Amino acid sequence: MTIGLSHYLIVGAILFAMGVFGFFLNRRNLIVLLMSIELILLAANMNFVAFSIGSGDPAGQIFVFFVLTVAAAEAAIGLAILVLLFRNLSTINVDKLDSLKG
Repeated sequence: MTIGLSHYLIVGAILFAMGVFGFFLNRRNLIVLLMSIELILLAANMNFVAFSIGSGDPAGQIFVFFVLTVAAAEAAIGLAILVLLFRNLSTINVDKLDSLKG
């Protein structure tokens, strides 16, 4: 039994679904929201790599490097915002963010 393109796409779809469910089911915790966004990005990256290998074109694999760079910057900025929110509000509950309006 060999692992084909459809197997990678199924795993990518499962990761994407987990990210979407995590994003919409837990709208309170900022850490879970950031992790859900990362799961969605990783699912997209897996599909890029799977199609790149399937078609023999390395463009999808090269594009993944750019997406991972943006994801790393997004995670760093998101965690920095999270630390500042926790210092100011002593909570990471998303519902409390409206108290920061000026």
